[in-house]
Amino acid sequence: MQVSVDRDRCCGAGQCVMAAPDVFDQGEDDGLVLLRPGAAGQAAHADLELAAGLCPAGAITVCEAPRTGPGDTDGAAGT
Repeated sequence: MQVSVDRDRCCGAGQCVMAAPDVFDQGEDDGLVLLRPGAAGQAAHADLELAAGLCPAGAITVCEAPRTGPGDTDGAAGT
């Protein structure tokens, strides 16, 4: 699972922190979203989807990590 945040879009509402506090935080200086390093891989998919859905600015993107292996034909392993 891959999670990304767009701090330029963030409005600091904090809904993401309420939905998934182990994954998201807010900056002390500006109140904008911060992604806790490595935490997204440990979080429940439902919590991440909820956080993205609750974000009023649409600043959170959640997507499945691409699969790599013998069936890969596009040569884009890991991207």
